[in-house]
Amino acid sequence: MNLYVHFPFCRSKCAYCALRSRAGSKPEARAAYAEALARRVRAERAAGRVWDAVYFGGGSPALCDLSAFAGCGLETAREFTVELHPLDATDAKLDELAALGVNRVSMGVQSFDDAVLARMGRGHSAADALAAWRRIRAHGFANAGVDLIAGWPAADGVWRRTVETACSLEPAHVSCYTLIREPGTRVDLWTRKGIFAPPDDDAALAELDFAFDAFGKLGLRRYEISNCARPGAECRHNLGTWRGEDYLGLGEGAHGRLGLARTENGATVDVLTPERDAVERAIFAFRMREGLDLDAAAKRFPALAPRLSEWRAALARLAAEGLVAAEGARWRLTRRGTEVCDAVLADLV
Repeated sequence: MNLYVHFPFCRSKCAYCALRSRAGSKPEARAAYAEALARRVRAERAAGRVWDAVYFGGGSPALCDLSAFAGCGLETAREFTVELHPLDATDAKLDELAALGVNRVSMGVQSFDDAVLARMGRGHSAADALAAWRRIRAHGFANAGVDLIAGWPAADGVWRRTVETACSLEPAHVSCYTLIREPGTRVDLWTRKGIFAPPDDDAALAELDFAFDAFGKLGLRRYEISNCARPGAECRHNLGTWRGEDYLGLGEGAHGRLGLARTENGATVDVLTPERDAVERAIFAFRMREGLDLDAAAKRFPALAPRLSEWRAALARLAAEGLVAAEGARWRLTRRGTEVCDAVLADLV
C-alpha cells in the first residue's frame, strides 16, 4: 500500500498552484502538525499497515521538522519520496531526510530561467536550483528528479534552454506538466485581467513533445503522460495510484482510496458502488504507457464485466479516430490520444 502524507505549507502563493496553508505557518503550528501526523502513522502501522511506497508531498514538507516521524516504520518502505523546494535542500535538511530513511527526492524546479521563475513567484533562481541539485547528489540521493512546467509564456528559446539544463543534470526522473489555470491563483487573476496569455494547447503540447524527446535520448522512458524515468526509477507511489491500488492519504486535504471508500485525511468521505470503483481504478491505466488489458482488468475487478462490451465498442471507435491502438491484449493511447487523454477517459466513463 502507498502512504501519502500531505503537508499544505507553501513557501509562497505560487502562480502555478492553488495550495494555501490551513494548518498555520508558525514553527509551533508546523511542529504540532507534523507530530499529529506522526501519531497517525504510528497508529496505522500498529493496525497492520505495511507501506510499499511513502510520499511526503503537497506544498513544502521540508518546512516542517520531520524528526517527529523517526521510528514510525516509514524507513521500511521500498520507496520513500520527499518533495523539495530548491531553497529547502540545505545540507542540514538533506542529512535529516537521509536519517529518516528517505531514498528518493523530487525537486520542484519548474524552470531554469530567472525571469520565468520570478513571475511564477517561486522564490528561487536557476543558480539556486543548480546548487540544490549538487547538494542532493552529494548527499547520496541517486534516485532524484525534477519537476518542470511547460506552457509558461516566455521568450523564444527559454523552454529549450530549460530542457537542455535539466538534461545536463542527468536526473533519474522528470515530471513535466503543462500550465493549468487554477481558480484563485495568480495565473487566473492575470488571465482575467488580460495581462497574461497562456499559450494555446498546441504550443504547450509542442513543448512537451520537445522535452520528452530530449529526455528520451538520455534514456528516460515516458512511462506516463507527464512522467519519464530511467528504467527502474519510475515513481512507485504514482504507479500504484495509476494501477488502481489502495493508498492511504494523511494530512489536510490528502485524499486516499481504501476498498470502496474515498478518504480524506484517513477518514471516509464517500463510499462507491463496486462498478463505479472498478471503472475508476481501471481507467487510470490509460495514462500509462503499459495501457489496459480489458480481460485482465475484468478478472481483477469483477464488477467491471458489465461494461466490457460497451468499452470494446468505444475503443474500436476511438481507434478509428487514431486516439487508441491495440497491442496484443492491451489498449494504449496513441501519441495523439495522450494529447486529449481527458476526453478519451470521459468518453469511456
